[in-house]
Amino acid sequence: MSWNEDQEWEKDWWGNCQSTGYAERTKQLDTYAPRMNLDLRYDSQGAHVYTSGKILDIGGGPVSLLLIAEGWDKAVVVDPCDYPEWTEVRYKNMNISLFKEQGERILQIPEIADEIFDEVWIYNVLQHVDDPYKVISNAKKVSKLIRVFDWLDIGVTPGHPHNLTESEMNAWLGGVGKVVARERGKEYFGIFLGDHFEK
Repeated sequence: MSWNEDQEWEKDWWGNCQSTGYAERTKQLDTYAPRMNLDLRYDSQGAHVYTSGKILDIGGGPVSLLLIAEGWDKAVVVDPCDYPEWTEVRYKNMNISLFKEQGERILQIPEIADEIFDEVWIYNVLQHVDDPYKVISNAKKVSKLIRVFDWLDIGVTPGHPHNLTESEMNAWLGGVGKVVARERGKEYFGIFLGDHFEK
């Protein structure tokens, strides 16, 4: 499949984003956010992620964790896929900037290229992109820290053109991620240094 065909597959998987949005949010709260060591807390209104500074979510889709985040100064989501219009309106109403673009092209967006983000979040994304190395390279260039969660050794399937491995993820990110084996594939996660990391 071509990258455009993979995007069509992704769009079809999300559908109208009603039930799929809930399914993805469940994975975010149960797995991705804890593995990325985000400050996730619950109260009578539900889940909240407490953060600060400027946050960029690459591949955040229609249900970015930024929608339940509090404390940020600037929040940006980049995702190339077509989602229902109401998902875009929700981002706008939450003062979250949304750019319909590939992670490989974020340096062509002035609002991102001219910024230094305190954190870049990349979760359940790199199997889906055109060039995962380029996405990570771009993330490093605009960040202090990068929080990552993705799946390894899943294989190539429609909508998932890359079979990520531990060695290449470590090489691309310039560090050593944690790996947990699952029935199918492995979890890979960690916090890595961006080019603007401050000691």
